[in-house]
Amino acid sequence: MPRPNVFQEIESLRREMDRMASELFPFQARRQGAFLPGRAARQYPLVNMYDDEKFIYLEALAPGLNTQNLDVTVVHNTVTISGEKLHTAPDAKPEQYHRSERAAGRFVRSIELPTEVNDTKVTADYKNGILLITLPKAEKAIPRRISVKVG
Repeated sequence: MPRPNVFQEIESLRREMDRMASELFPFQARRQGAFLPGRAARQYPLVNMYDDEKFIYLEALAPGLNTQNLDVTVVHNTVTISGEKLHTAPDAKPEQYHRSERAAGRFVRSIELPTEVNDTKVTADYKNGILLITLPKAEKAIPRRISVKVG
């Protein structure tokens, strides 16, 4: 009796799970692979998000962007970053590449925020390949200290 190949079984299981997920969530499956083929689990741009008492900060690692096509929108507690990452050698033909690891093209990424923000005072700065979005927290989301009266 031939011994089963464990790696083939795992790969077969992964393909079956991908197929089922694409049937259950057809929009999600198409969107993920659109910008980074073969790297659907990794979204672009990569982000760090942190906050302090009054602001949420979103840093997006996005070198090589065409800033004229860069859009940042805020709706309720979701930030959407969309734009285009340019090809570094637009005249090079695919057969001329020996290695191509830096994807290019249009992208869209939505990030859910941990709390509501004041969308009229959001700022965004792009410098050295980093997009920094500063989101002031909504007044009702900022914790208020309540003094306790002793009586």
